[in-house]
Amino acid sequence: MTKKTALASACLALCTLGPVSARAEGTNAAATQTVDRNILHVQVILDHLGFSPGVLYGHQGKSLVAALKGFQESRGLERTGKIDQPTLLALHPYAAWRPTRTLALTADALAGPYVNPFPKDPQEQAKLPALGYRSPMEKLAEMFHTTPQVLLALNSPETRLAAGSPVVFPNALPDSRAYDPKLPATWRKTLSDLNVDANQPQGVKIVVDKSDQVLRVLDKDDKLVAQFQATMGSTHDPLPLGAWKIQGASYNPTFNYNPDLFWDAKSSAKAAKLPAGPNGPVGVVWLDLNIPHYGIHGTPEPSTIGRAESHGCIRLTNWDAARLSLMVKIGTPAIFQE
Repeated sequence: MTKKTALASACLALCTLGPVSARAEGTNAAATQTVDRNILHVQVILDHLGFSPGVLYGHQGKSLVAALKGFQESRGLERTGKIDQPTLLALHPYAAWRPTRTLALTADALAGPYVNPFPKDPQEQAKLPALGYRSPMEKLAEMFHTTPQVLLALNSPETRLAAGSPVVFPNALPDSRAYDPKLPATWRKTLSDLNVDANQPQGVKIVVDKSDQVLRVLDKDDKLVAQFQATMGSTHDPLPLGAWKIQGASYNPTFNYNPDLFWDAKSSAKAAKLPAGPNGPVGVVWLDLNIPHYGIHGTPEPSTIGRAESHGCIRLTNWDAARLSLMVKIGTPAIFQE
């Protein structure tokens, strides 16, 4: 059986589903090691509290260190970036958010359509109805803020991707899905699919810090209330330092690919309008900034956040970008600094 066939089938055992891309592979740690449930528990709590460790995979890494430092700062603790005793005591009141949940798969959770093979050429992508997930495994992994490899590690080889089948997931389930009814119905569905909690702290300022590779959300008292690992700029397209503002939000956006704006575009590349979808270049949401061609957005490759380069924009995981969209409003200042 080929990888393509295995990935496209929703009724095969989890162990038959092999990676087809960097996205499917996840982080090296998740791909080659078992899941440390104690670390996963810490990651799950931080994820619920808005101090995102990025992908939930049950291992130490730079994203977890950054998340711990943000949480420690918010609680007035020493910013060690370690799971030390004071930090464990501060996390203890939230221990009811267990590291995993066992859920019966639903037909909706498994529903496509899926795009496999997924074309790399923007001209070919433009022909698709949507830039959707490659497989049920990829979709389920993103729904629970993790990777296919973690799902493999948490479940037995006999576990099957079929409606009614019980599957163990990292506990990314939100406490509330009571989203603002003024939001578009399709966007509310996306928020629910990504397990984004409807109740989020409200920020009055965003600070993007190049030195820490994080996006920080501050409240009216200048207190840190949320933090996300981010990818920001590159040698060719450096982070545009300065004081900017969020001037709008586009949910499940299409993407106007202009090769003139991409230093790495092929000389033969042509402009194209790409359809919406979680695997699109800007993921599920675009927060527009008052600087041409720059924004804060999602990504088709969550495992690369903080470990890759961008074309100048601020890139978050799809679930973190969606969560941020609930924390800020039009006119929110966005400070980009070294």
